[in-house]
Amino acid sequence: MIAFVSVDRENAGMSSEHFDTVVIGAGSAGYAAARTLSAGGAKVAVLEGGREVGGLCILRGCMPTKALLHAAELRQAIRQAEDWGITTGEVKTDLARLFAKKDALIAEFAGYRRQQLERGKFTFIRRNGHFTDAHTLALEDGHHLTATHFVIATGSVIAPPVVPGLTEACYLTSDDALALRHLPKSLIVLGGGAVAVEFAQFFLRLGTRVTLVQRGHHLLRGLDEDAARELEKALRREGMTIYTGTKILGTEATPTGKQIRFEHEAGTVTVEAEEIFYGLGRTPNTASLCLPAAGVSTHGHRIIADLQQRTSVEHIFAAGDCCGPHEIVHIAILQAELAARNILRPGRAEEMDYRLLTTIVFSDPAVAQTGLTEHEAETRGIDFIKASYPLNDHGKSMILGAQEGFVKLLADRRTGELLGGTCVGPQGGELIHEITVALSRRMTAAELAAVPHYHPTLAEIWTYPAEELADAVAAAK
Repeated sequence: MIAFVSVDRENAGMSSEHFDTVVIGAGSAGYAAARTLSAGGAKVAVLEGGREVGGLCILRGCMPTKALLHAAELRQAIRQAEDWGITTGEVKTDLARLFAKKDALIAEFAGYRRQQLERGKFTFIRRNGHFTDAHTLALEDGHHLTATHFVIATGSVIAPPVVPGLTEACYLTSDDALALRHLPKSLIVLGGGAVAVEFAQFFLRLGTRVTLVQRGHHLLRGLDEDAARELEKALRREGMTIYTGTKILGTEATPTGKQIRFEHEAGTVTVEAEEIFYGLGRTPNTASLCLPAAGVSTHGHRIIADLQQRTSVEHIFAAGDCCGPHEIVHIAILQAELAARNILRPGRAEEMDYRLLTTIVFSDPAVAQTGLTEHEAETRGIDFIKASYPLNDHGKSMILGAQEGFVKLLADRRTGELLGGTCVGPQGGELIHEITVALSRRMTAAELAAVPHYHPTLAEIWTYPAEELADAVAAAK
């Protein structure tokens, strides 16, 4: 029987209680697991000890960062309106009002999630806890929970800095940047992943002088290299200084700001700025769980889970950033729901399928990728063909002012089945879903090319590389 117990009543009256499943963490993955399990009739408890409720995506990730990026895009659009004969005065930014708008939106999102947790068909417990054995959690107030199954969905935290001297010099993290009340005049961004790139462009568009320093030889490691190069070109045109292929030597505070030294192209470069933004990633939030007591294997702090989301202990599952392999919220939700179904239906185990993995970087131009990249297809020994089309030769994107960008499709050389797609350009995060749908139905390039597309739209650009691939497949037969 499912317990409908309020937070305060449950916390006040519990000394030790057994559940079918305890979900640790109340973010997007944790809530998805609890919702699925309780809908299946399980007696479920959700344990959340964080000061705030909502998870990374709502509180400090997807939603607040996209709100800030929207503000920066609005400012940029106003500044560029003169190209169309629309003139304005000086474009000013009231940072306090900008952040207040963002905070109001996040409070609304978080409030709704809190209602879902407090009114859900499960017990919601606001406490931290750790394993004492494979079936028992000790809570910080001295109470204990036991369960037949567990789902660990504790997310991630900002990784500690690996840059010499950075801790002593002090730095901004993505959490800090979401609470700023002062805009730095200059900023060094360390990192070239999605978080680093998005924040770098946000600050740049609000008037900060930005220098981005990336260890790898291009931005956005793991995504299509052509797409990364195209984004670099666009960011440089907009005024960002970018160094790739670097080795950071050290950081120190100076009388006027902060300084970083790094190797670049056989020389040493020194850059100084008012602030440093550390965007070199996050790490699984598992340190306080005492996982060895439960027998759960990890790689560093990352929980090792198989494609059924099962850990090294058969009745303990994991989902989301705490286990990876992809730190993307919709993947975390899919993993959590799958783990829940595997608990509910042990004789019909499901496995995660990452064939439709989609990644989006909300820069401008946006970078979006679904399915295989060229590198992944080559690594797997797949015989494929590719075709691309530039956005600066496409009517609707030209009207929108696209100077860089392209779409690219990969297909099986023999059958023409689509294998992957990449988009760099305006609304790329929306456009990529057309290819995700095509991949989900295992469409061929010819089938995609035959789908009617309204003119003039951005989406019709996909038909150009699709037609080219379809012709190539037909010619080879």
